[in-house]
Amino acid sequence: MNNHFVLFRRGAADGVPIGLGYLAVSFTFGIMASGAGLSVPQAVIMSAANITSAGQFAALGIIQAGSSFFEMAMTQFVINLRYCLMSCSLSQKLDPRLPLFHRLFVSYGVTDEIFGVSVSRPGTLDPFYSYGLMSVAIPGWVFGTFLGALSGDLLPARLLSALNVALYGMFLAIVIPPARENRVLAGVILVAMLFSLAFQHLPVLSSISSGFRIIILTVLIAGAAAFLFPRKEDTDHA
Repeated sequence: MNNHFVLFRRGAADGVPIGLGYLAVSFTFGIMASGAGLSVPQAVIMSAANITSAGQFAALGIIQAGSSFFEMAMTQFVINLRYCLMSCSLSQKLDPRLPLFHRLFVSYGVTDEIFGVSVSRPGTLDPFYSYGLMSVAIPGWVFGTFLGALSGDLLPARLLSALNVALYGMFLAIVIPPARENRVLAGVILVAMLFSLAFQHLPVLSSISSGFRIIILTVLIAGAAAFLFPRKEDTDHA
């Protein structure tokens, strides 16, 4: 039990940077959720139940568009499918004798950042280390949402509009650096932008709801990029 506590504390310490990053991003999500008509409790519950920035931001657009539950479910399935792959990979680092309830609790906290930290640890992954990561990262995401949603009810409309624009600046800051180093990625981003513009303005395509637009563009563009430009695994010839 003492060893579990040590691993939990180590995980919590490693989770501090993740929690701080989540606090900043989820604050923006909370503001946008408030602008989409969600109450503070609704926004907080949404973050606590999902813990996925891309999925939650996409969900707000679908909610505002009044799309169906089927479109919402399909959109979330496509956007968050990567977590299935992450969970499969992470399960290989767990003790085969680990009880099912530990596996379920660990799977709840599988995010891009938590997965990256967990999978980089040498040897077998102890679930209490994952719980330590989650104990800091997830509250940071939920609390940031709470602050953002609460601010959305209090801040002036002009300031809220400026903060919403800042979100797109954050996306550009994430996308541009890797795109500058990878021409294929830059091309995929450009194609995605052009297709998104076409779906927005062309007569027939613009009639498709926003939820199905996301599904179609994600499957078509990501699938085409994976087929045309497969990523080769690094091989060690030493």
